[in-house]
Amino acid sequence: MSTSNTIIARRSFIAGLGVAGAAALLPAGAQAQSIFGRRSGGGGLGLGSILGNATDKALDKLAQPGAFYDDESVRIGLPIVGNLGGRSGGLLGSLMSAGNRLGVLGGITREINDAAGVAAGEAKPIFREAIDDLSFDDAPGIVREEDGGTQYLRQSSNDRLHSRLQPLVDGALERAGVYRTFEGLANEHSFIREAGLSRESINRSVTDQGLDGIFSYIGAEERQFRDNPLGGLGNLLGN
Repeated sequence: MSTSNTIIARRSFIAGLGVAGAAALLPAGAQAQSIFGRRSGGGGLGLGSILGNATDKALDKLAQPGAFYDDESVRIGLPIVGNLGGRSGGLLGSLMSAGNRLGVLGGITREINDAAGVAAGEAKPIFREAIDDLSFDDAPGIVREEDGGTQYLRQSSNDRLHSRLQPLVDGALERAGVYRTFEGLANEHSFIREAGLSRESINRSVTDQGLDGIFSYIGAEERQFRDNPLGGLGNLLGN
């Protein structure tokens, strides 16, 4: 069979069965090799490659100016402090209306989101390394979930990704002047001081919320690929 016919046959096979169906027809050992090949290894349907492409696309989208802030589903709120959760800003949530009336919190949320976008744009190597290190021991379960690869990446690598992303967030917040802004506000307004914010807590909160947004976007990209594998396989199929 010619190379072009082989590519067409492989595409038809995937279109008819989907990624999960293709995995089910392979011998057990071949499933892990073909479906969960490393991102850098190419070949097969490689979930590592799928995840790598999904991650790159997600980070590219979130790195665009205003991307975090403009999407309310991933917009990062004012730093969460203590054990109070919620994207609205945790301990500061109850003080938001007062702060807004005072006109002191106006642009800082946008600055925080812009800083997270800068960090996202610098994070590709971190995610690629995490994907390359995945063992995919739970391969059958991962295949069946629409965003199974994303879920597995988060479960297995979240802490490491968080620790690696924090310095990027820290640098972006510093360059954006967020820390300096909070320090100035704390000197002028007691409700900011009483929130107990520190450089560490601001960084941790932004990193936590930023990762939530990144994984949300990665999952959406993975689901899109699974819904339309022919639209995303590209070089995985040798084309």
